[in-house]
Amino acid sequence: MEAHDLRAALSGLPTLTITSSTTAEEADAAVREFGSLNQCTLSLMRYAGQPPWERHPNGDELLQVLEGEIDVTVLSDEGPIQVPVRAGAVFVVPQGLWHRPVARSGVTLFSATPRPTEVSFATDPRREGHAQ
Repeated sequence: MEAHDLRAALSGLPTLTITSSTTAEEADAAVREFGSLNQCTLSLMRYAGQPPWERHPNGDELLQVLEGEIDVTVLSDEGPIQVPVRAGAVFVVPQGLWHRPVARSGVTLFSATPRPTEVSFATDPRREGHAQ
């Protein structure tokens, strides 16, 4: 058992600027994993831009914005739902729904992300194939 110092974990963590040419290695460098809870990876990240769509078939994902803000788009059966999440707020993404947390400017985010994560670069992953 141990306590995790989030300030120390954020020290030196770079801000990833997401572009169409961002590599997995660049993305991994902007994430600090520091533990797990049940089937979730606990992590901190800093980024700006539009990540690919993702979904988690085995559980809900918790997103807490520490600094900045994100616009989370969730693809529901009724259509896309967009929710702004500002610093200090928490958002829970329901299990199995495609979603994308866009940071128009830099954001610092704490997450509890269920494994596995499916990723898609499609315009609408509900209608097009996706890759893991």
